[in-house]
Amino acid sequence: MFKAVMFYTNHLKKLKGFYGNVLGLPILEASSSYFTVSIGKSTLTFCESEQPTLYHFAINIPGNQFKLAKQWALERVTLNREDAVDEIYYTRFNADAFYFEDPAGNVIEFIARRSVDKWSDFSVESLLNFSEVSITTPFVQEVGEQLQDIGIPISGHVEIEPDELNFLGSKDTFILLVPPNRRWYFSKKMSETSPLEIELNDGQRIIVTNQGKAQIK
Repeated sequence: MFKAVMFYTNHLKKLKGFYGNVLGLPILEASSSYFTVSIGKSTLTFCESEQPTLYHFAINIPGNQFKLAKQWALERVTLNREDAVDEIYYTRFNADAFYFEDPAGNVIEFIARRSVDKWSDFSVESLLNFSEVSITTPFVQEVGEQLQDIGIPISGHVEIEPDELNFLGSKDTFILLVPPNRRWYFSKKMSETSPLEIELNDGQRIIVTNQGKAQIK
């Protein structure tokens, strides 16, 4: 579903060093005002902003590489914990996951779906694509209807729940639609409305403003 994702940050230099040097993701483009890295079949761009922002996103990795991925991550970052543990199994998705944060506080999840295997050592080449990208907005109902109108279905709920975390998508890729001030799992961070842009594989773009309004192009 996700071809490209664009976030904003007031910590551009720190994030470029983190994603490029600490995680070792390939930097495709860079300037004084933005940089773009490759994440499997997707790309992630951070653009400079004066305003603080906060995002949550998840990256799909092979299910059989979960333990290798954790070891790889522990050599580079500190894993977040919830109830004294640093990993979780999601029955609904038949997947294991762990979480960490970048220098701007963005909450990153590696999710390993047990139905997907790759027989090799874990490396940045094991990162498959974006699994989840969060949209935090006070207009959950409105944005949810806009996403459904372009063919992105609700998953797990019959209809949009304005005060809850909503999954829109299918298989292993989802947009997470959430209201502000909801704590991100495995983090002390609370969801904040932040601008972003998503380009889907079919060419459609979802642009979210500073206020949380969505435009579909």
